[in-house]
Amino acid sequence: MKVILAKDVKGLGAKGDVVEVSEGYARNYLVPRGLATVATSNRLQEAERQRVMQARRLERAKLQARELAERLTGLHIQIEAKAGEGGRLFGSVTNKQVADALSQATGSTIDRRQVELEEPIKNLGSYAITVRVGPEITARVVVEVVPSARS
Repeated sequence: MKVILAKDVKGLGAKGDVVEVSEGYARNYLVPRGLATVATSNRLQEAERQRVMQARRLERAKLQARELAERLTGLHIQIEAKAGEGGRLFGSVTNKQVADALSQATGSTIDRRQVELEEPIKNLGSYAITVRVGPEITARVVVEVVPSARS
């Protein structure tokens, strides 16, 4: 029996997949739990339409991510931080501060989880940082930590 999965089912497939299963499995487990619906011709057409729309959304998202990566690549930003003797910071510069500075510089929303810091920045200086803007799409930016005028 052919069914269209309404949710991801481990070992069977992902949401929207059309799979062939035994009739008992479909009627006694998948359909009653809302994991799948019986595949009729109308539902198959709707599933195909949904798949096409999802592919278009993914393609648009990839295009936007590439454009953002182009804008970010080679970008040089400065972050002010209080520093003591020898350039050691009071505290540290985190990925959230870098993301906020990038968002301000580009006008696009950059989430802190997209900024890849091995560890927080604790000294003054320039740092090359990777920003993950999409699946398999990254950009390298230069962050310069400078002493604030108040230190």
